[in-house]
Amino acid sequence: MSAPELTPPQSNLPEAASRFGAHVLSDAASRARDIKAATGGPVGLPLPPAPPAVPPPAPAASATPPAGVAGRGTGLERILRGPSGLGTAGLRLFRREEPPTPSEPAVDTADGRPVPGLYYHPIPEPDPVRVEEVSRRIKAWALDEVALYPEEWEDQFDGFSVGRYMVGCHPDAPSIDHLMLATRLMVAENAVDDCYCEDHGGSPVGLGERLLLAHTALDPLYTAKEYQPQWTESLRADAPRRAYRSAMEYFVRAAGPSQADRLRHDMARLHMGYLAEAAWAQQDHVPEVWEYLAMRQFNNFRPCPTITDTVGGYELPADLHARADMQKVIALAGNATTIVNDLYSYTKELDSPGQHLNLPVVIAKREGLSDRDAYLKSVEVHNELMHDFETEAAALAVACPVPGVQRFLRGVAAWVDGNHHWHRSNTYRYSLPDFW
Repeated sequence: MSAPELTPPQSNLPEAASRFGAHVLSDAASRARDIKAATGGPVGLPLPPAPPAVPPPAPAASATPPAGVAGRGTGLERILRGPSGLGTAGLRLFRREEPPTPSEPAVDTADGRPVPGLYYHPIPEPDPVRVEEVSRRIKAWALDEVALYPEEWEDQFDGFSVGRYMVGCHPDAPSIDHLMLATRLMVAENAVDDCYCEDHGGSPVGLGERLLLAHTALDPLYTAKEYQPQWTESLRADAPRRAYRSAMEYFVRAAGPSQADRLRHDMARLHMGYLAEAAWAQQDHVPEVWEYLAMRQFNNFRPCPTITDTVGGYELPADLHARADMQKVIALAGNATTIVNDLYSYTKELDSPGQHLNLPVVIAKREGLSDRDAYLKSVEVHNELMHDFETEAAALAVACPVPGVQRFLRGVAAWVDGNHHWHRSNTYRYSLPDFW
């Protein structure tokens, strides 16, 4: 299939787990002003309502938290109940269920088996109507707009179930068009990882050059006029660059300038993490556990939850996003969700050629533990990161009781839960080791 012309895409672009809610502000007028200032409504292009066939999910009637949430105190109970007060009813989507206690055996189901002992929050099954439509659109984009993969990769593309992934991670997206912003970026990021770093032609050799040139599809090059056409032509050079450019063009048409620049920053972080892992591969080096975890704070899912407000159709102001405590929350969310990937992809990576670094492998080699004990210790590391994420998010919700902050925190929490749901239920890609 020949590469399509990369003309700017045309778009007509028109809260999640009730874990973190807003405080009731005493004055109704002040509360209304805060909501308008902090959430601001949809940003970028005017956004029409979602098509009738794919309505956004309805809010649940109750947001009362279940009993037995670890680490919950009196102040945190208010936050867990979700938002209340003028204009906040629509920010709740569903009541969160609690997972089985670690002492109970994990149950095999058609939706996959959860890692025993893992701290997570189950979510409702993603809306099948939305899943079907996102899946249809993303495949058309991949094939017809960016010629992303050859015919023989179709089963792998379908097995990734990216539509189900993104619908589960963004339950507050007001339309399919909003969901597609995240879905294109997710597919493009995976194309870069597979084709530049992993098992579809990837190599640590020369990775820095490839990533730099691909990054210019996200962060445009401004150079001498004589050489500008050559750079423009280079963006057609391969599937990852075509995908990056197209996905980013759609995104910037819907996002505010600070949201777009925030994404570019987090993508640069991601690429830096790729390079660290590549350096270890070239040296045949297994890092210390702390070094591996440092790398994983960069080579992780962080670009995904950081765009939760754009996908939700609003904008968290740049000064609130840049707060040190907000950055800590986002980093912890990325770290925890990435260890989820290490745990669920463990057997898949063992079956792949060469040595793949993941947390259980690094702990086993560096701390002299058996494979089983290293895996179980990795579960403990994940659980600590998850509890830290929830503690820090709750503290931020108290310290900054602005509706836009509350909404963003719920969006990040929803992404964390949706990411686990997809990993657990994607039996095409993942299966658990026989350690229990």
